[in-house]
Amino acid sequence: MAENRASGYGEDVYGEGVPCWVDAQLPDVEAGKRFYGELFGWTFQDPPQAYGGAVWARSWGAPVAALARKTDGRLPSVWTVYFATPDIEGLADRVWAAGGQVVTAPVPVGELGTAALVTDPEGAVFGLWQPGTHPGFGRRHEPGTFAWAELYARDTESADAFYGGLFQDALFGPEAHPDFGRALVAAVFASEMPPHFLVHFAVADCEQVLEAVKRLGGRVQAPPFETSYGKVAVVTDNQGASFAVLER
Repeated sequence: MAENRASGYGEDVYGEGVPCWVDAQLPDVEAGKRFYGELFGWTFQDPPQAYGGAVWARSWGAPVAALARKTDGRLPSVWTVYFATPDIEGLADRVWAAGGQVVTAPVPVGELGTAALVTDPEGAVFGLWQPGTHPGFGRRHEPGTFAWAELYARDTESADAFYGGLFQDALFGPEAHPDFGRALVAAVFASEMPPHFLVHFAVADCEQVLEAVKRLGGRVQAPPFETSYGKVAVVTDNQGASFAVLER
């Protein structure tokens, strides 16, 4: 599908299996607004409807992410990627049948859409999103917006079978332009790190952004390294939520 832009927001719907939204669960949303507002130039406003106390981040007027307050302090501060689907109940059933788990059953978010949280067979958490009035990203693949999601797995063959079965068209269809891939956990992280998705945001200058991350109270987990899709560095924000920055 064509990229959503601010002028065309709401006209397109992402195909099943395409990453369509990201959100961060944080202990302090106001601190998150200050961090990401300065890092990526985001502005913030409430979404059109109640969305669990979350705020939308906007780039050039278009929604690009959400920041939400954690409802349970024992939960990790994390970024979550959501994959689009026209049938969230059916996809959740397929996740279960393929050996994954349904963490949070599909629940409506006003008229915006319906969300669920699931895991793959190794426990990596990801979201499902069936759009209502909110199709997902209003901008992507440009500095300060979503660029990629990398699954760090322990068993890449199992991951290939699981996600290939769930998202066949998005990964291998004739018009596929995948926005996510997978790698071994040990390729970047300590071997005891659990399997997980890592959200990547596009940047124009990786080194410059890393300096800003440190100045704003975050830290660098993995210094820049080269991948098939660009130069990547892994960081945490000032509340411990990990994400990556990607210079194409």
